[in-house]
Amino acid sequence: MARQEIEVKGCVTTLTERLADVEKRLQDACLRSGRRREDVNVIAVTKYVSVETAQGAVEAGIRHLGENRWPDSKDKWEALNGQAAFHFIGSLQSKKAKDVVGRFAVIHSLDRLSLAEAVQQKAALLGIEVPCFIQVNVSGEDSKHGLTPEEVVPFAEGLAAYPLVKPIGLMTMAPHETDPEATRYVFRGLRELRDKLNDGIFRDRPLTELSMGMSNDFEVAVEEGATWVRLGTVLVGQ
Repeated sequence: MARQEIEVKGCVTTLTERLADVEKRLQDACLRSGRRREDVNVIAVTKYVSVETAQGAVEAGIRHLGENRWPDSKDKWEALNGQAAFHFIGSLQSKKAKDVVGRFAVIHSLDRLSLAEAVQQKAALLGIEVPCFIQVNVSGEDSKHGLTPEEVVPFAEGLAAYPLVKPIGLMTMAPHETDPEATRYVFRGLRELRDKLNDGIFRDRPLTELSMGMSNDFEVAVEEGATWVRLGTVLVGQ
């Protein structure tokens, strides 16, 4: 286990200790909501930390890392050499899709058909499918990217033109609240939207995943059905 020390909200702890704390909180959230712990996956958001910290996370048992720019993640991607799956968790420009497809296991921010087209083009060159989350702006905040809930069905219909772009679930970001309970409506809304879509347009290829919940609110997200949580500060520090 890694003994690398990191600073989280002014307290220096080891990565191993932070991981143990997160694990306990995940288990408790699953117990409260009647879920299985193995159904919730952790993405360590390493976009603001060093290669060494990312390596420490992998040594401590993390197998999924979240980044939002290829140039910033290149050194980590090369250093880890297949030891972890990289998830693209930021807004992705269509012209940058060629740098991401084939390197990142999953794209969490699919929200435009122009992006789907760019992903399709690079995927066709590589002969691969690209798992993607459709990003939905459930809270309606102007500062958040993503489709409105009402836009998801016509967007999904448009995805039929891009067969190598494989939607596996929905992603959202909640407002940062002092009381995490205030975010519950966002996560519940995403789960309910996913279930509604699976009763309709995605009936034959149901969406199984929900990417939602970050350091401030991941326990509430798990209680509402998150299958992927994206943890930065609480896990790998500032």
